[in-house]
Amino acid sequence: MSVEAVFPELAPYRARTTRLHPRPGRPGRRDSHIGGPMLWPADEPWPLCHEPHRRETEGYAPDEIRSARAAGVWPPSRQPSRDDGPAPFTGLAQLFRRDIPGLACGPDGADLVQLFRCPLTHGPHLERRYHLRWRQAARTERAEHLLAAPPEAPLLRWEHELPEPCVLHPEEVDTYPWAENDTLPAPLIARIDAWDDAQVAEHGPDAPSYQYDLSIPPGWRVGGYPSWASTGPMAIDCASCGAPMELLLTADGYEWDGGSHSWAPREDRDPLLRGKASIRGGFSAAQPARLRFGRDRDLHVFVCPAEPGHPPRWVLA
Repeated sequence: MSVEAVFPELAPYRARTTRLHPRPGRPGRRDSHIGGPMLWPADEPWPLCHEPHRRETEGYAPDEIRSARAAGVWPPSRQPSRDDGPAPFTGLAQLFRRDIPGLACGPDGADLVQLFRCPLTHGPHLERRYHLRWRQAARTERAEHLLAAPPEAPLLRWEHELPEPCVLHPEEVDTYPWAENDTLPAPLIARIDAWDDAQVAEHGPDAPSYQYDLSIPPGWRVGGYPSWASTGPMAIDCASCGAPMELLLTADGYEWDGGSHSWAPREDRDPLLRGKASIRGGFSAAQPARLRFGRDRDLHVFVCPAEPGHPPRWVLA
């Protein structure tokens, strides 16, 4: 279905986003990936989180998680936590501009971005800390020695703290703003809401909707518009200069769910079935990286277009 055929007024708002389509695999350190080995000079310190952490009394060893996944079983019982001192950040994703259409340019022409998360929680609300590292790919690839294996936290509180290495299959698609509050003109949002109601009345629970089927795809993606399903639209401004920030990257625990199943690739569908019943591929297709963000929210990473070197902002929405 063409969204502009239904709502021609959306044409000026059309943007492009690149869906990453991660799938479990064996990416190399010179590849774009989720959860794979980082391109990291051996003489450069690995990022550590020095903030106070919530001290856990039990957890899973990373190697035990890997072994359990390979065997198709759950990791063994938790053991007493040995975590103490600064925590090594966990590498979540590495993206090269040469691989990912639409990936923004970083400071000083950086064309490689690496995303990290502290594996431990902070404060009474179990907050997370993230880290973004920009690089010039060619210069980094010429490093005399590259890090063979990064340091890891000895124990992780949850199995889903450890990303499953995934190769990427980038796909550019059109995207349109989330329709709520003042993200679009009020008369257009009213038309969209009325159309959604009419679709449900005619087609039932599997009916297409603007928010979940026509505007913003689920899953890992680069650029485009943020989804605001949990929080409602928010103004994200640069803390350094006040400029409106742009969406660099969205990390999502699931490639689709019950409300966004229409975005599942044809390869993950049974052509003889329709709607949610047609989805196949299992866990490796629906949650390939084995990660979660908040209570199954999207992690939006925003950057300053006026000065790429300004600190990014992280929003769970």
